[in-house]
Amino acid sequence: MQIVPQRRFYVLLTCVIVLAVLSFGWPILFWPANFALALVLAATAADALLLISSGQRLEIIRQIPEVLSMGYPHEVRLVIRNNSVHKLSAEIIDEMPVQLQKRDFSIHAYAQPESTIVLNYKMRPLTRGVYKFGLVRVLRSGMLGLVSIRLSGGSEQQVAVYPSIMEMKQLEMSAFSTLTQSGGIRKIRRLGHSYVFEQIRDYVKGDEFRSINWKATGRRGKLMINQYEDERSQQIIQVIDRSRVMQLPFNGLTLLDYSVNAALAISNIALRKHDKAGLLLFSSSKLQFVAPESRRSQMSRILEVLYNAEESKLDSGFELLYTGVRNSIERRSLLFLYTNFESVYSLERALPILRKLNRLHLLVVISFENIEISRLAETSAVNLEEVYAQTIAQKYLGEKLSLFQILRQHGIQSIFTKPENLSVHVANKYLELKARGLI
Repeated sequence: MQIVPQRRFYVLLTCVIVLAVLSFGWPILFWPANFALALVLAATAADALLLISSGQRLEIIRQIPEVLSMGYPHEVRLVIRNNSVHKLSAEIIDEMPVQLQKRDFSIHAYAQPESTIVLNYKMRPLTRGVYKFGLVRVLRSGMLGLVSIRLSGGSEQQVAVYPSIMEMKQLEMSAFSTLTQSGGIRKIRRLGHSYVFEQIRDYVKGDEFRSINWKATGRRGKLMINQYEDERSQQIIQVIDRSRVMQLPFNGLTLLDYSVNAALAISNIALRKHDKAGLLLFSSSKLQFVAPESRRSQMSRILEVLYNAEESKLDSGFELLYTGVRNSIERRSLLFLYTNFESVYSLERALPILRKLNRLHLLVVISFENIEISRLAETSAVNLEEVYAQTIAQKYLGEKLSLFQILRQHGIQSIFTKPENLSVHVANKYLELKARGLI
């Protein structure tokens, strides 16, 4: 416990000093200055004694979720119990993790005697890893507002920030919703009947007429339709580039973090669709591979590897990627490749390897729209400098779009998306390819 003078104490003390200085010219002010000094010191001592007698009667509990999702806001709750017979007026300072870089965070709290208050604030973790919360510091003011005491409460806590489990659950609900559209997920019509028969059910608006079971319709007196299962046990592998091109930040998250969140969400959907989900992380020097499986424990394995995924400062290692795919993946699979090509030259360097991978597997190349440059290209130019900047931005976007025309010319599937829409677009592509029977 530490006693700290407040601003009001310094203001009163300054007034006493001014009065004492003026007493040199007007001696009649000497005794009033001494009396004022004694009064301030006595009031300060009384304020401090009252604080000492009641200041430690506080109970503080910090409540945080056991697991946090990267990129999503989470609520932290501080429960403060004032067990003293005096009102509580204090500044609450929670020692937040260093990853949040919050050094000026505080909450002012007021509580009646023998009462409990709850303070809430939100935090949005932007990196994966262990977040360490320190103690809760309380700067409690006295009744007269002259001094305060510093108290510590709560306890130190650690919580792990994983790839976005919240986004994974939301996308899962959208993908398996019975609505036509939910959360941006499109319902794709199946082409053909190369599926396993599952059941006969009532006709719903939007179903294909070719699937109507006329015998069952005649018996029941209403339209009945054959329902087929998707083909199962197909291999869906998320391939993530960990190189320096994935370090661009947008809205606080890097492209690698967006890819990690999307890979977790799509792997979960694939497992729910009874497919085999796998994972491959690569750079120019290191390859991490999680073999595709459909077991329940597969999500835990994928989550742990994504949790520990680190960025590389080197260029992309597509040669190492090709070697790893040839040696590790024997069966034809759907590969979602998360990378970022910024120029035609960078794509042309990787194109021969991408074409080889596409011959062995069904490859989908995913690259990102630079939303800052897109915003610059859409703004209206006012002066000559802004015209130059806008022209360069539009030229860059045109070159970026030409990259995907090159991929399509060579028969390679591609997705060009804003980072925040990544998971939805990849989920739609997965459902589309599955519905078309291309996997």
